[in-house]
Amino acid sequence: MRVRIGISLGAAGEPAGFAAAVDLLEATGIDSLWLPELVYGPAVEPFTGIAFALARTRRLKAGSGISVLPGRHPVLVAKQLASLAGLAPGRVLPVFGLQPAQPAERALFPVPSGQRAAVFDEALVLLRLLLTTEKVSFDGSFFTVPEASVGPLPAKPLDIWLGGSAPGGLRRVGRLADGWLGSLLTPDEAGAAVAVINEAAADAGREVEADHFGLSLPVALNGIPEALRASIARRRPHTDPELLVAAGWDGARRMIEQYVAAGLSKFVVRPAAGPQPFGSFADGFVRELMPLES
Repeated sequence: MRVRIGISLGAAGEPAGFAAAVDLLEATGIDSLWLPELVYGPAVEPFTGIAFALARTRRLKAGSGISVLPGRHPVLVAKQLASLAGLAPGRVLPVFGLQPAQPAERALFPVPSGQRAAVFDEALVLLRLLLTTEKVSFDGSFFTVPEASVGPLPAKPLDIWLGGSAPGGLRRVGRLADGWLGSLLTPDEAGAAVAVINEAAADAGREVEADHFGLSLPVALNGIPEALRASIARRRPHTDPELLVAAGWDGARRMIEQYVAAGLSKFVVRPAAGPQPFGSFADGFVRELMPLES
């Protein structure tokens, strides 16, 4: 498996520091930039940031980690992705999720009550059709489009990855997606998730490529911040945060090696702390983690 490790910017993802951070990633050879969807916060919006980063660089890949699909019309999302893929072939990495991590943002992505999972499934089917078929006529439970086209299709079909760790979400990856980006899981839990995805894919008569399993990993260089502890307590109330957050660069290397042994090969590393010099974090990343790539 080809191990690749990308980076999420933390506070450097704000507009004021974004250009300098992108330039640094390109200059140092870091594989990829990942932009979270945090509407009520200072971070650059993912698709805007992806377009800016890809236009400013020649090698860097850029991904959304993780954007919400239910609540967006799949035709508009497909148009964005087809445009990005045409402008920067092979460098667009879309990852979608069921709903925002922040409860306050969920009303911004409206779907019929109790139907979010069903909308997600149908949106994924339509999105893939739009990215692989010149003209699409679709009549579903939630979306109806006659003779839809999003322009020139990507020369190589885009891989659509999903996030999530609930059993239903993992099975959705196996049924409908090309890859998985998890978060806040121990290596054993991540390995079990890979098994669930592969089983669901086999049941659907398809296969997820062996090197299309990944994880977002926070790295705490000076202890786990209280805000992150509180977030983990909401999402994983019975799990020790020390098992989910890498303690320094030594801890990050050790955990990545454990995840690789569990069957994962793609990683998004992000600073666990708040505002800090991004340059020093990137230097540590290049020195300590890039040698793990293969």
